[in-house]
Amino acid sequence: MVVSFIGLETQEVAIKPNVKVVLSSDSQALEEVMVVAYGTAKKSSFTGSAGTMNADKIATRSVSNITNAMSGQVAGVQMTSDNGQPGESAKIRIRGIGSMASSNDPLYVVDGVPYDGDISSINPSDIESLTVLKDAAANAIYGARGANGVVLITTKSGQNGEARVTFDAKWGSNSRAVPNYDVISNPGEYYETMFKALYNSKAYAGASAADAYAYANNTLFDAKNGGLGYQVYTVPKGENLIGTNFKLNPNATLGYSDGTYYYTPDDWYDEIFGSSFRQEYNASVSGKSDKISYYASAGYLNDTGLIQNSAFKRYTGRGKVDYQAKKWLKIGTNLAYTYSDSQAPDNQTSDDWSSSGNLFFIVNSIAPIYPMYVRNADGSIKIDPSTGHRVYDAGSTTNFSRPSFTGNAARDIELNSYHTYTDAFSGKWYANITPLEGLTLTANIATTLENTRSNNLYSTFGSAAATDGEVYVESTRTFGVNTQYLASYVHTFNNVHNFDIMVGYEQYRLKEQVLYGDNTNTYDPNLGELGNAVGTDKKTVNSYTDNYMTEGILSRIQYNYDGKYFLSASYRRDASSYFAKENRWGNFWSVGAAWILTKEEFLKNTSSWLDMLKLKFSVGQQGNDNIGAYAYTDLYDLVPTGDFSMGATFKRMGNPDITWETTTNYNAGVEFSLWNGRLSGNLDYYTKKTSDLLFWLSIPESAGTRGYYGNVGDIRNMGVELTLTGAIIRTRDIDWTVSANLSHNKTKILSLPESKTAAMGGFNETNSTGLGGNWFEVGGPLYNAYCIEYAGVNEKGEALYWVDDELELAGAPGKNHSSTTTNPNEATYYKQGSILPKVFGGFNTMLRVGNFDASLSFDYQIGGKVQDYRYAGLMTPNETANGAGSAIHKDYIKSWSPNNTESDIPRWQYGDKYTSFSKSDRFLTNASYLNFQSFTVGYTFPKKWLKGVSKVRIYAAGENLCFWSVRKGFDPRYSYDGNSSITPYSPARNISGGIQMTF
Repeated sequence: MVVSFIGLETQEVAIKPNVKVVLSSDSQALEEVMVVAYGTAKKSSFTGSAGTMNADKIATRSVSNITNAMSGQVAGVQMTSDNGQPGESAKIRIRGIGSMASSNDPLYVVDGVPYDGDISSINPSDIESLTVLKDAAANAIYGARGANGVVLITTKSGQNGEARVTFDAKWGSNSRAVPNYDVISNPGEYYETMFKALYNSKAYAGASAADAYAYANNTLFDAKNGGLGYQVYTVPKGENLIGTNFKLNPNATLGYSDGTYYYTPDDWYDEIFGSSFRQEYNASVSGKSDKISYYASAGYLNDTGLIQNSAFKRYTGRGKVDYQAKKWLKIGTNLAYTYSDSQAPDNQTSDDWSSSGNLFFIVNSIAPIYPMYVRNADGSIKIDPSTGHRVYDAGSTTNFSRPSFTGNAARDIELNSYHTYTDAFSGKWYANITPLEGLTLTANIATTLENTRSNNLYSTFGSAAATDGEVYVESTRTFGVNTQYLASYVHTFNNVHNFDIMVGYEQYRLKEQVLYGDNTNTYDPNLGELGNAVGTDKKTVNSYTDNYMTEGILSRIQYNYDGKYFLSASYRRDASSYFAKENRWGNFWSVGAAWILTKEEFLKNTSSWLDMLKLKFSVGQQGNDNIGAYAYTDLYDLVPTGDFSMGATFKRMGNPDITWETTTNYNAGVEFSLWNGRLSGNLDYYTKKTSDLLFWLSIPESAGTRGYYGNVGDIRNMGVELTLTGAIIRTRDIDWTVSANLSHNKTKILSLPESKTAAMGGFNETNSTGLGGNWFEVGGPLYNAYCIEYAGVNEKGEALYWVDDELELAGAPGKNHSSTTTNPNEATYYKQGSILPKVFGGFNTMLRVGNFDASLSFDYQIGGKVQDYRYAGLMTPNETANGAGSAIHKDYIKSWSPNNTESDIPRWQYGDKYTSFSKSDRFLTNASYLNFQSFTVGYTFPKKWLKGVSKVRIYAAGENLCFWSVRKGFDPRYSYDGNSSITPYSPARNISGGIQMTF
């Protein structure tokens, strides 16, 4: 009888009436095969650093885009997003920020081929594993595009045995995961608070109580002079809404009619952010024999967003076949098609967080006294007879007017139409020829084709009424071809010398063709086609084509002696079309080594507690060319010079000397397993130096251009990563594991031109300098917060800011609080230190008790700083911030007053523009957070209950369940540079249930 268990040594024993078998730890557990660059490798022979997510872990997540499942799962990987729109990809940063001005995105490789398509086109249920390559030994062989790390996505293949049919269906509800800030929601309390601010503006200036009261009473509803504009309470004739005790008149009743319209506040949050429905279905058939393996799948997803006309609908199909045609020939293909319809309304991204069109900003910023809809005198909501839609109150639609937040984003979201239709096809064909034992010749040809059509219709009855409607259409065709020709040779000499040698050639071509048009004055208000728009004032039609190509020769050698000592080396010479011919080629390399100490004689006696101990080290260089096309050549714009003639005007200077941004990566680590696999983990230390930074260099505009791109400066990331996994209980009926990871990354600017060492808002063609939120200096961190410092309040309750009288230049070294000022424009700017987090990571647990299973997952961040501009606005009752009619945070009650002189919060006074200057360290907020990322609870029915079905499992799952930060509503996850204050499009909390069946 043979007894085996994963991770333990197999035992063969004679069959007897009573048999006791004890399985010991299997040192060969390290022989687990993992996906690496250009193939697979035994885990024991891998000298690099990588993290993985397997299909079991991916299956516990209800995500539309696999990138959103990575947060907290792999050490060294940070995830952020500027848009919670369904289907949107997250931004991934691997081991810090490797570039200051170029792209920091990793290279995505799907089934061995670089992938430039939309990751949302890949169905997560088709993914077998996801591997993040982090160091040079792991990804230097990708050369030109591997500097920011590589994410390998491997799709599922057929499994051994007869055909297996699976079906998975889930249904759920989406709701907003991050709540609003803690603002005043009661309309009566809001009137009281705003009345007191108006009163104080005169009382603190020396006016009598009677005069201050009269001013506040006369101004409260006067939108032109600082008032709120709207009256939504009915007050008995001759009485005031707010009494001399600053309380709401007890005789006031909510609701007011002026004879034409009826006014009552609406709950904007409830009206806009209702629950939405999510449904997903996936089916697959797979199998494998000695000659052929196959996998086919189909999937459907309908993920509805948090606001109207926001959704992501996707149909997917995949077919994968591998066939051993001859003993020496293996061929295969992997074809996938995706159709998606993404409805993504304008103005909901991070660039629009304070836009009047951003619903997430508006709902958290508008006072709780304003109606969303126009109501008839009888209180019924007014209906537009021409459209049949409810009439929204735009702030000037009735006899009242709002002093702020004019227009109505909710109306525009309902009436406008936003669609992006995508047809995505990817195909891979390969042939492996084995002419002699150990030698394999491989040819891979892969294509990616995406046709995308964006179609936006801005309604005649909404914000586009002034132009009688507007239509925008854009069609993009992206076609990529990747060819690889590889030769690998694997051989063992004398049973101890093991060699794996690979050489190859790779070429990648990508063509993007874009055609777009925009026009106004629509004939049919419901038809979003350019032929339906007849305007001429804003008419735009344009097109362009971008081509990109890389090619390279590559080689790798891996050697190990008797499974104890491991060496690896790789070399790649790559060329990129983004650079001029003279600087197109770059050399990229890596060297790695590993030593399994537990195979040495001097550690044999530790086998009772030390299963495995492995040391590893690597060094190498990778490249980054992601600066965009044409940086090396002069650019011109064509402009009309007459009715039938045109001319060229200079646009941007080219730099033929521009070349690679190069990253040199060192990694040292240890991997271990203790007590028969009860505790395992790895610890890595790395340094990552990026040289020849791709930068935008400014020159005087008198030269005819703002500047050009070049290579200047060096930065460094240094960090430590720790991953631990513990098997707390491991029996036949109970299996409980817990894993956690943490990462610490520290940045440093090693060199930078003097023109770039200052307070900067960004580095690009449109924003190359200017006083802003971050300070850059040689020897300092990559993102160093830079702002004035808050000094509390004076005896009058006015805000104070520090001044350093000894500094001639703001921000010079040193910090001397010499004096204070009430004018922030006279205050000194100080460097506040790095805004990046000290530690980030995640932890999760999986438990199986009999047929029940459960999993929980969390991600977290400790430290870091973010300017909370949203909170600053909610604490600022003046016309220079949000203006009258803006929401007010409940913390206002803690403000300084003659009865509360110990407070360090400035006095509550309308019109004092310096009360809460938003760019001071008062609002530089701790960015720590803890996110309850996901859970799954399931039950698998016993097989004896089933007939004709091999497995049935029912389950409940959740995503983005609870979020904790230093302040309710504050979400620091959506900014690397610290200049964020509100989630542009909140992530969705999803609660769903489903059923899985296998036949």
